[in-house]
Amino acid sequence: MRLSAGNAFPIGFAHASPNVRTNPSGGNKLKRSTRLIAVAVAASLSVLGVTAPASAANTKACLALDTGGVDDKSFNASAWAGAQSVANKSTTVKYLVAQTDADYAPNIKKLVDEGCDIVIGVGFLIAGALEEAAEKYPNTNFAIVDGGGSGDSNHKGLLFATNQSSFQAGYLAASYSKTGVVATYGGMNFPAVSDFMDGYVKGVAYYNERNKKNVKALGWDPEKKDGTFVGNFSDQAKALQISKQFELQKADVIFPVAGGLGGATAQNAMTSKQSVVIWVDSDGVIAVPQYKSVILTSVLKGVGTSVAQVIKDQRKGKFSSTSYLGTLKNKGTGLAPFYDFNSKISSKVKRELKLIGARIINGSIDL
Repeated sequence: MRLSAGNAFPIGFAHASPNVRTNPSGGNKLKRSTRLIAVAVAASLSVLGVTAPASAANTKACLALDTGGVDDKSFNASAWAGAQSVANKSTTVKYLVAQTDADYAPNIKKLVDEGCDIVIGVGFLIAGALEEAAEKYPNTNFAIVDGGGSGDSNHKGLLFATNQSSFQAGYLAASYSKTGVVATYGGMNFPAVSDFMDGYVKGVAYYNERNKKNVKALGWDPEKKDGTFVGNFSDQAKALQISKQFELQKADVIFPVAGGLGGATAQNAMTSKQSVVIWVDSDGVIAVPQYKSVILTSVLKGVGTSVAQVIKDQRKGKFSSTSYLGTLKNKGTGLAPFYDFNSKISSKVKRELKLIGARIINGSIDL
């Protein structure tokens, strides 16, 4: 079933009603007794501070997106796809998009007021507003993509060790570069972005160490924890300017960690023919196939999978505030296939990337 972004909930969704037999002589008494028992149980749970699970016959899961929009070809789009994948007759899903950061708290409140059983915030920038809501509305469950849980029983963090797969991407970029210069830039400087950049630059350094090379990485300083940033996730002109500046400095592999702004970098690469791009969050060849010819690989973040799972847990009454961490080991992050570039990457480098992954998993490479 196709879900319309413009509708609060999927059109045509109907909640199944259980078959009820009534006893002509005692049906009303039975109904009143059942209702009284339900009220008593709910009251007991409230006193104990326990959030009662949503009925399996009527789960409403709602996403509060950040300013990137639902069609950012990155983490917002992945989160919505994950929610749609588990929508069915017993589960309705919807989202609200923030136009500015001032919309975060009002959007969350609106979703709570609409009776959403679980509200999932998408993106680090919305984490503060979601944490406040979790404390204010204890009978609603909350989860946050790219943020940690607050410790409240109704607040779950969905985190990703993207520095692991980005380390592999940095090694790949350094091995592929013909100019000996690669680069990265971010949307804004916070952990959900800088973790990618940090892993990438450290992967370049590891390549240099192992192969006695001197490939230069622009855009991030691991010691200063700072680098090149657009300042937001919407300024296409600045993203394009940064990409061109990197090319002027001879960078021929660029890793934009800025959601949909990667499109500006990829389009420039197609025009200039001086660089290739590593996409972020989702598989770029699938998300933006028009850029396939310049996408070396993508660093994947399992946003959709984690969102789908937390909604399923809610539906089953098994919501837990224990944070989720996506890693190479549990396939919560990783590298996408190389597609058109597969033949241009040597078997040796492919073996080395697998070995690097194994060493990260077993802890012999400490990030």
